[in-house]
Amino acid sequence: MNKLVASIAALSLSASVAFAGGPVVVVEEGQPEVVQQQSSSSVGALPILIGLVLLCAVACGGGSDDPEPQLEEQ
Repeated sequence: MNKLVASIAALSLSASVAFAGGPVVVVEEGQPEVVQQQSSSSVGALPILIGLVLLCAVACGGGSDDPEPQLEEQ
């Protein structure tokens, strides 16, 4: 009788260790969706910069600032 009780006790202890922790469930998540937004600030700055450069070129002019040479009388 002691052998039977000892074997049942050993079996019950080993069975509880084997099922410890419960089942492992793996849930796969979908890939996150990446949305790119257009940058509107850099698109508007380039035409303004080009306009300022052209305005400066027109305002500064292309002429020379040297006075006209005077003819010397002899």
